[in-house]
Amino acid sequence: MSLIFKDVVKKVGAETHIYPCSLELAPEGFNILLGTTLSGKTSLMHLMAGLERPTSGEVWFDGADVTGISVQKRNVSMVHQQFINYPNFTVYENIASPLRVTHMDRAEVDKRVREIADLLQLTPMLERRPSQLSGGQQQRTALARALVKDADLVLLDEPLANLDFKLREELRDELPRLFAGRKCTVVYATTEPSEALLLGGHTATLHEGRVTQFGPTAALYRQPGDLLSAQVFSDPPINVATVRKRGARFHLTEQVSWPVPKAQKALSDGSYTIGTRPHLISPVRTSKSAVKIEGDVLITELSGSESVIHFDLGQQTWISQSHGIHPFEVGERVSFYAELAKSMYFDREGKLL
Repeated sequence: MSLIFKDVVKKVGAETHIYPCSLELAPEGFNILLGTTLSGKTSLMHLMAGLERPTSGEVWFDGADVTGISVQKRNVSMVHQQFINYPNFTVYENIASPLRVTHMDRAEVDKRVREIADLLQLTPMLERRPSQLSGGQQQRTALARALVKDADLVLLDEPLANLDFKLREELRDELPRLFAGRKCTVVYATTEPSEALLLGGHTATLHEGRVTQFGPTAALYRQPGDLLSAQVFSDPPINVATVRKRGARFHLTEQVSWPVPKAQKALSDGSYTIGTRPHLISPVRTSKSAVKIEGDVLITELSGSESVIHFDLGQQTWISQSHGIHPFEVGERVSFYAELAKSMYFDREGKLL
């Protein structure tokens, strides 16, 4: 199964929700839509499902043009971040509902419901109503209803966003197993880069209605094609600054410089943009090549195993993400060590060099 957008545009009144988009999703594994709120993820999903029609362009699925075909005539399932279940139905009836509208044989309905309930550990809850379930059980019910249908296209719109951390981790680990061996295209929308990396597959980065890049998730993270994609695919936010190449060295300031990495040696002298992920900056020297920079601490966020420190570097705010607990005080002057040679370098148009 393949889903293809051909020059798709979506406008609502004078506003453009999706700018010209040509995209071919991977037929197997997860297709991640990664972007902030209002970046266009849900709009793209509605176009994929047939809930909305593009202003221009075509949507193709499994070799057929489905642009004008309504959602009722497509074999599509969609799971939202809210727990959308029928409150007056039992769990059993909720899961069975998409099968009953097709007038499937009662014995086959029962067989499928019980198989998927067992897979999602819902068998003991089949006679309960949604109000009697925990948040995780309600979302499992919504997932079961989507999976029992054996849809050709399954759309998961931030399905774990409203769950607590532990439940989110549990269901995220289960999702690849649930879809293993199923012949369907799976699209998963998220605002979290870490979630995209955990699910793998392929990722499309979105920004203000534009798909900036699409490719294998791990490769896109390691080598984004441009600065905008790198910024979408970074949490905490990537550190961005203008640097100047003079001969064999890059200069962040007159006091902070480092040897030009081998990959950038052929660049002409001049100004470039550097993108440094927070995990490459630490208050502890981790290698001889790390460059010392100093800044005033603005915020310190401590968890059980790492520290995220926001600090003032000249006129900019930079972020360090490091292992261990570093309880610095606000306003404290701190030395950080940055692996700037491992940073990404971009030209004036934001293209990766």
